[in-house]
Amino acid sequence: MIAVYLPGDSLVHRAPAGVKLLLLAVLGLALSLLPREPALLGLVLAGAGLVLVVLLYALAGLAARPLLRQLWSTRWIVVLMVVTQLIFLGPAEAANNTVRVVAIVVLAGLLSLTTRTAELLTTLERLLAPLARVGVDPRRVSLTLSLAITMIPVIAELARQVREAQQARGVRLGVRAVVPLLVLALRHADDVADALSARGID
Repeated sequence: MIAVYLPGDSLVHRAPAGVKLLLLAVLGLALSLLPREPALLGLVLAGAGLVLVVLLYALAGLAARPLLRQLWSTRWIVVLMVVTQLIFLGPAEAANNTVRVVAIVVLAGLLSLTTRTAELLTTLERLLAPLARVGVDPRRVSLTLSLAITMIPVIAELARQVREAQQARGVRLGVRAVVPLLVLALRHADDVADALSARGID
């Protein structure tokens, strides 16, 4: 498995996982609910949200490379959102929605880069414990959520490996790069499944 946690002694690293999860939820909700009209104002507010996320990376003491890697990992999201939304919306609205989504994805990446998976899993399980009264398994739900959050930088790292391997072979990057990326992602999923099965989690 790819290690996504980057050790550090920053304020963000030392903050409890519950606080960081709350911050992720609050900022994600705020970015989603920011005014969208007029379009220019909505775009400015979304951009301000992305700047705030960048500042959080700086507060975490992370170098520019992890941030750039997270941003680069969203490139296909950007392409897909811009192309599809331009069909129904204007350029400002399409850019507005895309910036919001990128900010949330990059923020989730910050959580996984500054929080150990075990700590994240334990915190989620504790927060979801009351749902056991209505038949929900907090352990499984917390595991699913933590895997979803940490998968973002994992896929980004796999994409980087594919890109570097193709460049080393002189292969031109293109749509065909999706195939090896998909293979690596499925292999990683199998490794995760085997690790979970070995620990008695089905």
